[in-house]
Amino acid sequence: MHSGVLRLLTCGSVDDGKSTLIGRLLFETGSIAEDQMAALECNSTGVPDYALLLDGLQAEREQGITIDVAYRQFATPHRRFIVADTPGHIQYTRNMATGASTSDLALLLVDAKNGLLTQTLRHAHIASLFGIRDIVLAVNKMDLVRYAEGTFHEITATFERITEPLAFSNIHCVPVSALEGDNLASPSERMEWYSGPPILAILESAEPRAADADKPFRMPVQSINRSGADFRGYSGTIVAGSVQPGQEIVVSPSERKCRVDRIATWDGDLPLARAGDAVTITLSEQIDVGRGDVLADFESPPDISDQLRTTLLWLDEDALLPGRGYEIKLGTRTTGASISDLRYAINVDTMEHVAARTLKANDIGVCNISLDRSVAFDPYEKSRETGSFILIDRYNKRTIAAGTITFGLRRATNIVPQALDIDKSARARLKNQKPCV
Repeated sequence: MHSGVLRLLTCGSVDDGKSTLIGRLLFETGSIAEDQMAALECNSTGVPDYALLLDGLQAEREQGITIDVAYRQFATPHRRFIVADTPGHIQYTRNMATGASTSDLALLLVDAKNGLLTQTLRHAHIASLFGIRDIVLAVNKMDLVRYAEGTFHEITATFERITEPLAFSNIHCVPVSALEGDNLASPSERMEWYSGPPILAILESAEPRAADADKPFRMPVQSINRSGADFRGYSGTIVAGSVQPGQEIVVSPSERKCRVDRIATWDGDLPLARAGDAVTITLSEQIDVGRGDVLADFESPPDISDQLRTTLLWLDEDALLPGRGYEIKLGTRTTGASISDLRYAINVDTMEHVAARTLKANDIGVCNISLDRSVAFDPYEKSRETGSFILIDRYNKRTIAAGTITFGLRRATNIVPQALDIDKSARARLKNQKPCV
């Protein structure tokens, strides 16, 4: 009996054995077809190269690396898994971020021989940035260090100390050999000093993130549907919560209140629509709603602001320029934006906050972003869909950064014009000066 689906991310530095570990898990759970198994090539020791089950691109097979995100599924009697095997090379960091944005748990690999590397810690920070709170630190290739207990404890103690500011809820540290299958599906006889569960048991017992259906209703408007002279509906995909006819909702950022009249689909009207449903909603009254607006729960509306405190993962080769105009895409809303204040960058090796004037490719920093107009949003910890965004170069339309929203910034409301008794002429007479430039 499955206890739900767990979306799993494998990450870490290049050549730490991510594809081999997942390929071996597929083998251990009987998820490899006979023709796939027959096509596997063996290495010099006669062990099948399980990484070939995930490295599907020709360039990946030729170079022995992962380039694109490879998705695979497997199941045990207790749970079904969707695995995102992500690349370790620094130039493919954006692909790792893509996998992290949809995952419940991160399986972070470390080469026992090389120890923690900068890219290992960068991937840990990106996992935390995109809301992953459960992490499994798999210290791989223990066979290369003769299954030394001291090496394992040294790596795990350093990792837990450095990543303490990231506030992971659960960190499971497991010594493994993906090539030999140690501590993957069953305990290893060669590492009897490790008393914890193997990788598969941890994955089976992990809790997925809270379901989007349990959150307040949110539907970013994708388009206006005018299929008939008397029909005006608002089409989009519900990203959180549920909605039904007669329910009171609010349109953000205009904050106009209204009621749902119909929920239309190609197969007819629905009595209830949930997260993941693509629908067209009609309202009980005609109000101004456009693409990028958010239909939301009246009792728990989204926040509204034109200034945001964000954490940013810079992806472009051209460095961030504070004050330069970019485009921000938040849900279905695209508007102009600029970095008004780069608060600090994060040193991924130590997790320290360091002063910075710019961010280079793969840097992570905290900054304030000013927008051309107010937008509806939720903090990322409350909603992935309405709390994350990308920055776009307005000239070449490249995606240059991905980020999450921490909170909205408010403009001061106590600054108002003041009437003064002393004007420029009175000041000139007082000082016996003639003002001029």
